[in-house]
Amino acid sequence: MPVYRFEWNKVSAMRKVFDQTTRTASERHSELVRRYELARTLVEFFAAIMFVIGSIFFFFYDSLLFAGTWLFLIGSIFFAVRPTIRLILELHLARLPVPDEFRPYGAAPTRAGGAR
Repeated sequence: MPVYRFEWNKVSAMRKVFDQTTRTASERHSELVRRYELARTLVEFFAAIMFVIGSIFFFFYDSLLFAGTWLFLIGSIFFAVRPTIRLILELHLARLPVPDEFRPYGAAPTRAGGAR
């Protein structure tokens, strides 16, 4: 019987992934979103800087062609990290308990006002 209960909890947690209402469900949720958004913005900024510097190396300095190629690769890796940060944020939000006032209509009440 506990196996089915575990599976149900996994399903209900997955329903919260990419649900915009969890972003503002509590102050803790909002703070978490702010932190992850800051990380995503910094990653995006550094990726763009790598591409701009790499482009300058490509256009103006033949001796820096190799370094420019590496900067493009590093910038591409930064761009790949961005959606990874978003996915980690969504999974983190899905694990946080949602206060009772944000429960969907008809959902069973939780213990201690949302803490599970």
